[in-house]
Amino acid sequence: MARPKYGQIDHDYGLRLATTQPDEDGPIWMVNLMKYHDVAQYADSSSQKISGRKADNLYTPLEPLAAIGAEIVYVGDVETKLLGDERDWDRIAVVKYPTRRSFIDMQQRKDFKEKHVHKEAGMKETIVMGCLPMDFPYPQSPLPDWEKVQHPPTSEDGPIIALHVVKFNNRAELGETPEQMTEYTSKADTGGIAQGVRISGWFGVEGTIIGDGREWDQVRFNAFPSKAAFMALVQDPARLEAQTRNYKDENGKVTPLLYPSFTQEKLENIQSVEVDKIKVKGKEELITIYKPI
Repeated sequence: MARPKYGQIDHDYGLRLATTQPDEDGPIWMVNLMKYHDVAQYADSSSQKISGRKADNLYTPLEPLAAIGAEIVYVGDVETKLLGDERDWDRIAVVKYPTRRSFIDMQQRKDFKEKHVHKEAGMKETIVMGCLPMDFPYPQSPLPDWEKVQHPPTSEDGPIIALHVVKFNNRAELGETPEQMTEYTSKADTGGIAQGVRISGWFGVEGTIIGDGREWDQVRFNAFPSKAAFMALVQDPARLEAQTRNYKDENGKVTPLLYPSFTQEKLENIQSVEVDKIKVKGKEELITIYKPI
């Protein structure tokens, strides 16, 4: 792979993609975070003046992808960023390749190289992570009907995808989550179910083929019925309070899954037992905390 203008190549991971033996190879999902130039930077100054986003649209290699058996499985424009570094990404895309080797093979195709000039012109910065699907942390059925949750989708506030690109303090094995993060995720997920959250895809990051030198552990795509539903989960005071405490069962093991009474009431198919009553900021009455049986 030639050195691109928009990121650093991890040549060790590139070698792994190129040399994985066929009997050990298989599908790989490339998750792309993209930041565009305001105006595309074509080497030929006589080229038309278009935005970086439009240049990337011209690049989209549908024919080369189809020829190697790959497909674009998700594309979304970024509306806002809530947490992270100084970068503001413009677009997210996920491409599923039939094998690791096929990703490398595509780079050598003549039809791909002809289109790549548009990506070189339009892309200011990108991170491309090779990923494998993870098991979901909780059953995905039955889930609440989006029309019946507290903040259903409307014409003014429709469904959104919340993307989390995660780096743990301690290096984790591919697809594994440290215990403390698992506890937090369990609490957040239970409240999320009541708000209508659905996991679109969780991935363990195998390697970053193009980026800025940083390593990542997981990429998580969660779907919400509305922005209001997402913010209701983020601002849930009982969840925030509960995640700072440790509750142990009769065997002395920390209970990893806790949720407040107003979440428990919406979990029609999950039996719960009361754990404690806690005081949270902004509320006079005590909030009852439950765990699943």
